[in-house]
Amino acid sequence: MPSSWLNEVAAATAEGGHIHTDDEALSTALASPLAPHCTGLTPSQLLAAAFASCLHHAAVEAASGITDEAHTVQVRAEAKLGRDDDGRYRADVHASISSVGLSRQQLAELVEHADRLWPFSSDDDGRHRLTVSPAENGRH
Repeated sequence: MPSSWLNEVAAATAEGGHIHTDDEALSTALASPLAPHCTGLTPSQLLAAAFASCLHHAAVEAASGITDEAHTVQVRAEAKLGRDDDGRYRADVHASISSVGLSRQQLAELVEHADRLWPFSSDDDGRHRLTVSPAENGRH
């Protein structure tokens, strides 16, 4: 167990082709990749958004020790879902981090620190592949 938790406990409910957070800050239709006629956010889009949001938080914290420009940190996440031969879903998520005014070395340090801070390790050798890297040319 962590020695301390953030005060926020988040909850969301998915039902009947719709998802919403308990505070209604997010409320949207869901689309299934198995039913292409549906409109709304797909699981891959939601996964990419969740990873980008979470890693962004860690990257801003990491950047605050490197630069006064932590507010310029940008995280882009791309997620795709697939199936193993046994039918289980697998996620492949790649995230890249950029920030204005950092050298390649500083950006590499920011990425390494953020990757250690966020709760999903790119070193985890589980069913899911997660990679975090500096953005090409420093910006997305």
